[in-house]
Amino acid sequence: MTEVEAPRYGLSIVVPVYRGAATVGLLVEALAALRPAGGMEVVLVNDGSPDNSAEVCEALLATAQLPLVYVEHSRNFGEHNAVMSGLRVARGAYVITMDDDLQNPPEEVVRLYDHARLGGWDVVYTRYAEKKHAAWRNLGSAFANQVADWLLDKPKGLYLSSFRCMSALVVQAVTRYAGPYPYVDGLIMQVTQRIDSIEVRHLPRAEGRSNYTMRRLVRLWLNLATSFSLAPLRLAVFVGLGMAALGVVGAVATIAEALTTHATPSGWASMMTVLLLVSGVQAIMLGVMGEYLGRTFLSANGKPQGNVRKIARGGAA
Repeated sequence: MTEVEAPRYGLSIVVPVYRGAATVGLLVEALAALRPAGGMEVVLVNDGSPDNSAEVCEALLATAQLPLVYVEHSRNFGEHNAVMSGLRVARGAYVITMDDDLQNPPEEVVRLYDHARLGGWDVVYTRYAEKKHAAWRNLGSAFANQVADWLLDKPKGLYLSSFRCMSALVVQAVTRYAGPYPYVDGLIMQVTQRIDSIEVRHLPRAEGRSNYTMRRLVRLWLNLATSFSLAPLRLAVFVGLGMAALGVVGAVATIAEALTTHATPSGWASMMTVLLLVSGVQAIMLGVMGEYLGRTFLSANGKPQGNVRKIARGGAA
């Protein structure tokens, strides 16, 4: 939705699709039974899925019992990139993002929408009493949220869930970002502080396994750490200052020992310890600065956030 276009629906639901051929049809069918105020559309974004998700989504254009938009990426760009493509074509006064795996119960959609709409909130996140992910995934999510508490200007303890509701005002501001490494929650925190959360149920996956591997989670953490905060660079500065202070203490201790004992110490263990410690810290600093520099280089050279092959509309009017 553009700034000059008035919302056509009360609610748009953006669903990034990746390996979701077995579940996306069930999700659309369940959403079609809802009756939110102002009407609803669903936006499916096929993020280069290697299964037959494209065929399933295109078939839904003819059979869905609600307005449906199908967006197809030319390759896999990542979940947040797919969400950004979906937000750009959404035409609702509010937009909910949710996964395609049915772990977010469709019946919670209207409650989330009404909480944002009636409460006047710009963004409403969901939190789970019990998450049905694998233990390592829950641990990774907890770590990412702790890092976000440190790096982002967000309400303390707010759980950053991909099942969230945003107003059109926030969507318009978020979609202005054109960089290749979007982190939707980081963009949201730069736009508004009128944020709330509600507790919803979280269900086991209906089919298959999570598309998030450890590599994808690490990439997500890097987007969070380096795209919307200078904290890692500042941490590197403080670590460098700490190591310099430690070096001064070591130098003073060495001089004092030489003046008092008049013996030449072997010094091998202490020298190697300090050398390895300092070298390790320098490598960390260079790695952090290199990550920032590399991302700046790719952004300056126009690495695409996403490349849309086609947009098709269908479903029941």
